Formats: sequence, structure tokens, C-alpha cells
Amino acid sequence: MYRAALGADAFARLHPALQRFHGLQGRIGLRGHATTAPPAGLPARLLGGLLGTPLQARTGPVAFVLQAGPQEEHWTRHFPGRTMRSRLRLQADGRVVERLGPARLVFRLRETGGGLAMHLQSLHFFGIPCPGWLRPQVVAEERGTDAAGADGARLHFDVRAAVPLLGMVARYHGWLDLATAEALP
Repeated sequence: MYRAALGADAFARLHPALQRFHGLQGRIGLRGHATTAPPAGLPARLLGGLLGTPLQARTGPVAFVLQAGPQEEHWTRHFPGRTMRSRLRLQADGRVVERLGPARLVFRLRETGGGLAMHLQSLHFFGIPCPGWLRPQVVAEERGTDAAGADGARLHFDVRAAVPLLGMVARYHGWLDLATAEALP
């Protein structure tokens, strides 16, 4: 799905760890580590609750379950104290749509210096288009590294979403160890 969204040339420029992760197919489990931050206040916390994003500041192990096919992926992130689920689908125009609770986010993917950045293009909430002035500022970036260990490859992620007038709704960062990838039933 990511090769199709980025194009073959841009996908080939991704760090090998990102190519490996985004080339996985089937139901795969991975382990890693994450740090989460709480939403900025009560309104942001209520919105985060609807979306299923982390609601407390925590650091610890993260388990990630990927169900990947050529046109759609289901991501389940088991953060310390919170499980977050989303479904990603490739559109015909090459953009990726993420369904997260009642939100439908449309992203354009970009390769940046071997890393991957997701740029929010539009948002619908409960099916209603979000006006531009209220659209969240989303930073969703991945990069790969080679670390010590059996395989050594890690996917590092950094996600932040802030909504005008509400502040930070979601914030988490960490890594997945690709050496832990295992097929799940």
C-alpha cells in the first residue's frame, strides 16, 4: 500500500527499516517502546477519548499488531494504559485515508531524507467536513535506524495532533523493533 501511495522511486529512497515495515503483509505483531503525553485540557481529552488516543503521560513497552493487505491496513497499538485502533486505506488518487474513531483523515505521503511524513489534506468528523481554520495540525513522521541487536532495524515514530482552540489532542513517540516481527494467527 505504501509503495503505491509514495511511488516506486520514493519508496526505494526510504530507509531499509521503513521499506521492510511497510512491505509486511498479513497479520504481524511487533514490540517496541513508546512515550505518550496527555491531551492539553478537558475538551482535548474528551476528543482524544472519542478517537482512542493515549490520555495519560506514560512510558513503557508497546505492542503493535498490523493486519496488512495491498489496499488496506488495520493498526492496533497497545500503548501503556491505552489501546488505539485505526484502519488505513489507499485511495485511487494515491492518498491514504485513516479512520480513527469518528474521524476520517486523508493524508498525502512524502519521503523526506529517507524518512516518511504524512501530511493531512482533509478531515471529516462524524461525516462532516472540517473547515480549514479548525483543521488539526498533524505531525506524523517515521524514520528508520540500524541499532545493535540480532537484526538491528528499528522504525521510529513521532505523532502529534493539535486542534485550534483545544491544543494538543494526541502526542506519542517511540520505536518498533523489526527483529520482533512475528506472524500471528
